[in-house]
Parts: sequence; C-alpha cells; structure tokens
Amino acid sequence: MCRLFGLSAGREPVSATFWLLDAPDSLAVQSHREPDGTGLGTFDERGRPVVFKQPVAAYSDRAFAARAREVRSRTFIAHIRFASTGAVSAANTHPFEQRGRLFAHNGVIGEPERIDAELGAERALVHGETDSERFFALITREIERGRPVGEAIAAAAHWVASRLPVLSLNCILTTATELWALRYPEAHELHYLRRQAGAGAGEPLEHRSRSAARIAVRSEHLRRHPSVVVASEPMDGDPGWRALDAGQLLHVAEDLAVRIQTVIDRPPAHRLTLAELEGRAAESQA
Repeated sequence: MCRLFGLSAGREPVSATFWLLDAPDSLAVQSHREPDGTGLGTFDERGRPVVFKQPVAAYSDRAFAARAREVRSRTFIAHIRFASTGAVSAANTHPFEQRGRLFAHNGVIGEPERIDAELGAERALVHGETDSERFFALITREIERGRPVGEAIAAAAHWVASRLPVLSLNCILTTATELWALRYPEAHELHYLRRQAGAGAGEPLEHRSRSAARIAVRSEHLRRHPSVVVASEPMDGDPGWRALDAGQLLHVAEDLAVRIQTVIDRPPAHRLTLAELEGRAAESQA
C-alpha cells in the first residue's frame, strides 16, 4: 500500500529530514515492498513548488535521499508508491503539481477514463496515466471555478464517490502555506499529530506505537517550532496521534490552526473491495 506523509510548520521554514531508519521500520525496508516510486514535494522561499521524485524505490535512490535531507520548506508532502494504475514512470510518480499546488493519493479509483470525459479541456492538467492525477485535476478544476480548496476537495470526492468504483480517496494537498488531508472511506487509515515545539521532535523512534511505522521525519528545526504531521499511520509512540474518521477533511492553516470537518457522510455508490481488484492493483492495496 502506498504511504502518504505531510507536514506543516506554519510560518517558519524548517528542515525536515526524510531518511532511512533501522530495520524493521525503515523507509528502505518499506520500499522493498513498495518499490515503484519515491517523491518529495516542498516550496521554495518564493512559494514556488519544488518536486523531487523518481520511479524507483527509496533504497536504490541515494541521490534523492541526500537532497531530501537538506531541503527547507513551510510545508512538505511525500509519497512512497506501489503502482496500482499506470506504468512505473516519472510521470506517474507522486506528488503531482498543478497550478502551484502539490498532491499525493493512496487508493484506487475504478474506471478513471470516465474522469477524462468529465474534465474536458482540463484533461490537459493530467500528464500521466494514474487515477490519482485525474482526481487531482477534478479538485483543481473546482478551485479554478472559485471554490476554496477544502470545498473543492469535497466536491471532487463527492463526484467520484457517487459515480465511480472507489477503494480509497485518501489524499494530501499542500500549498506553500497550508495543508489539507482527506480520509475516505474507511479502507485505509490516515492519522495526524499536533506537535508542540520541543515536544520530542527529532528524537529517535525508540517507542514505536505500531510496528508498521515506516516513514519518519527528524529535524533539529522541529525542536524549536510547532508543527502538524499527517501520515498513513502513527510514526512513533507519541500518544497525541489521532486517526481521522472516514469522510473527514483536515485543514492546517498558515498559523497551524487545525480544523477537521466531515465533508462526505455516505459510502461510495460502488465500494471497491480487494477481491474486485486484479494482479498488481490488489497487491498494492493489501
């Protein structure tokens, strides 16, 4: 299953270090099982998106790891891919960038070609083959029509859930100053942590709450600044981790104010199951 990670440090650029930890929870070990791409998205000092991604496993991309360790940004988004839709290629590797925003998704949307018909001319936003990038384009279209980002995510999720087979729409969207995260439906978990300055940020993961904690962030900067972290599962033993409920959208504002609201309260019209998926798609979501 793909892994999502997002971080907001509010108004202060920080250095968030994504690295390979000791087995059995390391990103390197995880990428042996999710080998199809590793991506990191940040924003520079002028608020412009910067994406580092490769269609290879993290354990085999030392140059990517070296770059990711030093980058500074107010928001971060990262993704480890196990391909379910589309070839293993740079174009299909998360995160995606559209109109200055970054996006990553974990799940499967069936019949993604039906999104193409809905997008029309805005299909030009999509450069790869994935259902994820098409879902992002739906969100971008709603933003371009004047909806606030959170409402755009909700509108796109409603459109997909009411028309297409859905296993999971779990996703993170970032701008230079804000972060949004959706969990829908309940197929995959999505967690968040509000971490105060000095509250253990940067310490080794000595007390892991789950053996599945496979992405870790450590930064001296985060010792001095509060932050909000979003991840597919709790990354350490901090008791502050909370799971989003199905249908909930989390928004982290520029001042680190957190708002959580239910934006979709009904199940998908066609809830995909693993039994309905075939081959690599089923393997990617197990």
